[in-house]
Amino acid sequence: MKKEYAVIGLGRFGGSICRELSQEGLEVLAIDLDEDKVNEYKEIASHAVIADSTDETVLRELGIRNIDHVIVAIGDNIQASLLTTVILEELGIKKITVKAQNDYHEKILSKIGADHVIHPERDMGKRIAHNIMSNNILDYIELSDDHSVVEVKAGSKMSGQSLVDLDIRAQYGCNVVAIKRQKDVIVSPMATEMIQEGDILIVIGADKDISRFEKNLVVEDD
Repeated sequence: MKKEYAVIGLGRFGGSICRELSQEGLEVLAIDLDEDKVNEYKEIASHAVIADSTDETVLRELGIRNIDHVIVAIGDNIQASLLTTVILEELGIKKITVKAQNDYHEKILSKIGADHVIHPERDMGKRIAHNIMSNNILDYIELSDDHSVVEVKAGSKMSGQSLVDLDIRAQYGCNVVAIKRQKDVIVSPMATEMIQEGDILIVIGADKDISRFEKNLVVEDD
């Protein structure tokens, strides 16, 4: 089953997350109080609705309890952000990621049920979107508009296979430039190098190629 996401708050940051997840072909429910913002994302997200996320009844009617991961990206209204987080926690949402305005906001969010708190000023939308897609995607750094470096943890799809077996360069157009294995770092690993579960691979490539690599070898099937 493909995971479903909801983004609450379609400002610059929330919009960036919504756009990235949608471009990866994922199911995204976009929510905002502002009609203009919702209209902007109607063609981008799977569903875009005008709704007040501080109203528990409204969230229930939207079927929010069926969503695997909710990202609360509400702008300057800390009260709405906190109340929304509390409601989502009470509704039993599996994973809640919330944008924090400051350290004080972050402390409260962590206490009331946010699984992951982010500061958009420190984290860019593209990097966070990739982290949201899988716990195995540890970091994502843009080198240019269309090339990036991604740091991924090897799961069951790669474990026990060599680099030549996986054929990452030929299949996905990406290069594994290093492997971190506990305290060791293997730079320019040999094609015969066997991948162990928990290895961290540093992969470089074009964004579209990295996206295919992540979907096929990194994101674990539920």
